[in-house]
Formats: sequence, structure tokens, C-alpha cells
Amino acid sequence: MNPIVLVTITAAVAAIGTFAAVKFLDHLRQTDAEHKAQEILARAEQQIETRRKEAELEIKERAIQIRAETEKELAEIRHELHQRERQLDKHQDALDQQATELQKQQKMVADTQRKLADKIADAARRNEELDRLIDQQRETLHRLSGLNRQQATERLLKMLDQELQDETGALIARHEKKIAATVEAKARDALITAMQRYAAGHTADTTTSTVDIPNDDMKGRIIGREGRNIRAFEKATGVDVIIDDTPGVVIVSGFDMVRREVARIALNKLIADGRIHPSRIEEVVAQTQEELERHLQQVGEEAAQEANVVGLDPRIIHLLGRLKFRTSYSQNVLRHSIEVAFLASAMAEEIGLDSKLARRCGLLHDIGKAADHEAEGGHPKIGADLLKRYGEGPDVVHAALGHHDDLRIDFPYTVIVAAADACSASRPGARRETLERYIKRMEELEAIALGFPGVEQSYAIQAGRELRVIVSAKKTTDETAAKICRDIAKACEEQLTYPGEIKVTVLRELRHTALAR
Repeated sequence: MNPIVLVTITAAVAAIGTFAAVKFLDHLRQTDAEHKAQEILARAEQQIETRRKEAELEIKERAIQIRAETEKELAEIRHELHQRERQLDKHQDALDQQATELQKQQKMVADTQRKLADKIADAARRNEELDRLIDQQRETLHRLSGLNRQQATERLLKMLDQELQDETGALIARHEKKIAATVEAKARDALITAMQRYAAGHTADTTTSTVDIPNDDMKGRIIGREGRNIRAFEKATGVDVIIDDTPGVVIVSGFDMVRREVARIALNKLIADGRIHPSRIEEVVAQTQEELERHLQQVGEEAAQEANVVGLDPRIIHLLGRLKFRTSYSQNVLRHSIEVAFLASAMAEEIGLDSKLARRCGLLHDIGKAADHEAEGGHPKIGADLLKRYGEGPDVVHAALGHHDDLRIDFPYTVIVAAADACSASRPGARRETLERYIKRMEELEAIALGFPGVEQSYAIQAGRELRVIVSAKKTTDETAAKICRDIAKACEEQLTYPGEIKVTVLRELRHTALAR
């Protein structure tokens, strides 16, 4: 055959085979695609069914949960309604009981009114009978005494007046006694209240010492890790250390002035040294205590030498040194004792007694104040016991015991010491202002304000640092009130002597009152 024809036939056969193969492959792909589509549809239907079942299950669970919550709320509502029902029942029972009591009270009131009416009628009947008897008695008296009506009336009134005066006197005496008892109780309460109110300020002034620190970082070093430094310091000294927000200051608090002084000196040493830890604290505190003990002994010896008193027991000299750290109404007790010694010596010389013994009694009369926090009783008794224990004579012991109390004076030196003690204490500037002078100053301050026209009331408050003045709203205006305020302040500056300043406040108020009937 012709090669061209053969090639053509072969190409045609190959083309037909290729077309058939392509068709067959397309058929296979279509069959496979249809099969996959059916599988996808089946899986989709299965997933839809699963989702539907899950949704139904969730809906059922949610419905169950809502039902449970609803039942719980209903149970709470039923419980609350039950509680309210019980409360209403209780209220109803209480109202019933009150109604019953009210009926009883109404019945009692009615019985009381009936009895009262009977008593009123009986009293009226008795009054009529009494008037009749009085008339009969009057006629009998006229007939027996020979007095006319006017004379008998005058004598009877005189007798009644005398009896009334006696009864009035007895009544007044009884009420005066009752009022005296009441006033004493109220005065005691007022005194206790005043002591309670002013104790805090006085205690803060007399039981604290301040220690300056270079910076606030030192507070943390004083406290130490977990507070071990401050605990060790307080344990070693027996005082309280207060560290607050006040800049540059640490406060040492304690009733024993000697311990407080030891703590103050020791804390200053620790701050200056910079080494602050428990062992160093104990070392410095022990060293400071020894130094202060030697200082107290030296101070006591110097006081004895100044007062020219010899032969004192070393323990008494130590107690004298402790008086340096004790004050009484802001007066140092050691200086006060030395003053009393000199005054007592001068008095004894003037009347021909032993001036040396008087000085000894005067120097040691307040020795009990050095140990009054360690023993029970007042400082006179404590001082007498100490002096007797350390070998002092009966004159010195009795002077310490009786320089305040109203005891039987067995020794003249007791009277001399009491007089010298009063002189030293009442020396101008030795002690704080007395109560009488304080009251007088308050009265003078109020009197200055009351001297101005239109002023109705004035009150000195804040220990005299402020003056409140109330003026009449009818007699003054706002302008005149301001002028009165300035005039009062100027008058205080001209007429009074006082430390600091006085704040004057003038109040003017107009009130209107009406009654609705």
C-alpha cells in the first residue's frame, strides 16, 4: 500500500482510539464525580441530622435549666410569701393583744373616773361638814375667849404664820441638804469629766521626748528588718518609740522620766554612730544607763553640796539626782527642793532653831517623788518610809510626811518646811497659772466684751485664745457688728496682757417665731 495512505489510516485509527479513550475517561470522571457528590450529600445529610439532634438536645437541656431556675425562683417567692404571711400573723396577733390591752386600760380608766367622781363627791361633802364644824368652833371660841371675830382671826393667822415659817424652814433645810448632796455628786462628775478631757494633753506634754534625725531614711534603719531593731530598743529601755509621718522627728514615750532620758540619749548615740542592730542597741543602752546612773549620783551630790547638807546615805543622794528629771506643775522638783532648803534654813535662823536640820528637812521633803511610781501611796508617805529606812532622824521623817497633810505637828520643822514649800511653789513664774488666776483672766476677757453697747452675751473659749460675742440683732446692724468686733479686739490689746493672740468672733442673728394653732 501507499505509505501515505497507511500513515493516514494509522493516524485516523489513533485519533479514533484517543477520542474513545477520552470519552471513556470522561465517563469515568463523571461517574466518580457523581459518586463523590452522592457521598458529600450523604455526609451533609448526616451532619444536618446530627446538628438537628444536638440542637434538640441543647433545647431540651436549656428548657430543663430554665424550668429548674423558674422552680427555684418560685420556691423563693413561696418562702418569702410564707415569711411575710408569718410576719403578718405576728403583727395581727400583736394588734389583737394591743386591742385587748387597750380595752383593759379603757375599763380601768372608766373605773378610775368613777372612783374619782365618788371621791370628789365625798370630798365636797366633807368640806361642807368641815366648814360647818369650823363655824361651830369659831362660835365656841368667841364665846369662851371673849374675843370678837377680827381678834380671833388675827390670832389664828399669827399662829398659822408661825407654823408656816417653821415648816418652811424645815423644808428649806431638807431641800438644802438634798441639793448639797446632788451638787456634790454633780461636781464630782464634772471634775472627773474635766480630768478625762485634759489628761490627754497634759500626758502628751510630760511623757514624751523628741529625737531629731538627719533624714527620714533613718526611720527605716531604726525600725530594722521586720521591726527587730525597734523591738530590741523598746525591750532594752522600757519605753515606746513612736515613728509616724512627722518629718525629721522620732518620739520616745514613757512615764518614767529617767528611762525616757536613757532612751533619748541612747537613740541619739545610735543615730550618730550609724550602726543600728540589736546587739549594738543593747550595748549602747547598757552604757547609757551606767552613764546616767553616774550622772544622777553626781547631780545628787552637787545638790547636797549646794544645800550644804552632809552625811546623806548614797541611796538618798541617788534619789535626789532622780528629782532632776521630775517636774511638778512645770517646776523642777530638785530646784524646788533646794529652794525649800534655803527658805527653811532662813526661817529656822530667824526663830532660833537649828538651820542645818531645817535645810536637811527642806532638801529631803519631796524625796518620795523620786520613787512614787514604784510604790503605792502619796509621795509624803513614800518619802517618810524611805528616809526612815535609810537612817534619817524623826524630824526629817516627819517633815516629809506632814508638809502637805493636816497632821498633828510634833516637830516645828514640819511647819517650817510646809511654809517654805508654799513659798517656793507660789513664787511668781515657778509654776503654771493657778485656777483662780485662769478664771479671773477669763472673766476679765468676757467683761471687756460685755462693756460694749448691743452686746448680749460673751464667752471666752479655747483657754482664752478665742472670744465669742453675741450681739442683739435689733440694736445692731451688720456694719455696727463689724465695728464692735474691731473695737473689742483693740480693747483687749490695750487692757490685757496675754501670750500669742486672741481671736474675736461677733455673732449677729435675727430669729422670728410664730405659732400655728
